[in-house]
Amino acid sequence: MDLRKLKKLIDLVEGSGIAELEITEGEEKVRITRTGSPHASANAVVTSAAALPAAAAPAGGEPEAAQSEGHVLKSPMVGTFYRAPAPGAKPFADIGQTVSEGDTVCVIEAMKLLNEIEADRSGVIKAILVENGQPVEYGHALMVIG
Repeated sequence: MDLRKLKKLIDLVEGSGIAELEITEGEEKVRITRTGSPHASANAVVTSAAALPAAAAPAGGEPEAAQSEGHVLKSPMVGTFYRAPAPGAKPFADIGQTVSEGDTVCVIEAMKLLNEIEADRSGVIKAILVENGQPVEYGHALMVIG
């Protein structure tokens, strides 16, 4: 990828409110992430399709105790977390509730669309790690399913 184009993309991330930008061009993939405070500089990682990392580190902070309690369900997108389909409605899932793989456990609003988030395994909801209405990033820990 052209170095000038890469510099422009980094400047775009630094000058905007976005936390992460990922672009794929042919065999090359670029992920630019901003860490720390909003004024922190962005970091860029360029990889070829043959050498893509198996998994990225999660953006959301997850308590160490929650990791030992069970599987951590992570946000697949950036948006706003909601436990219920509408204000005042019954939450999709509560602590202590048994869920099956594929059950809707919350929604994340992104760009005026409500995206249903499904349990990626069966079990009991051990903890809900995000407050209703809280913004979440990609990879942010949402719930612990034990």
